[in-house]
Amino acid sequence: MNIKPLADRVVVKMIETEETTKSGIVLPDSAKEKPQVAEVVAVGPGGVVDGKEVKMELKVGDKVIMSKYAGTEIKLDGEEYTILRQSDILAKVV
Repeated sequence: MNIKPLADRVVVKMIETEETTKSGIVLPDSAKEKPQVAEVVAVGPGGVVDGKEVKMELKVGDKVIMSKYAGTEIKLDGEEYTILRQSDILAKVV
């Protein structure tokens, strides 16, 4: 099943963080920070949102840094995704 976001929405898949520290300590799930780096898997068409023209700056495959608790998390076909507005994305990783 494919996800096609509407308007200025973007679908991202979180990039997992390391499970051990640099010194070799294994971190339990409860001690891990919520990841902020994600890969874009789908981009909406943009258009007029709240009376303003929105041009989509992202494309599929971009790696981005997003707000820590932004978006809506969904699970589809066993994979976890986050759907959020383009404005909740802070930067592209280049």
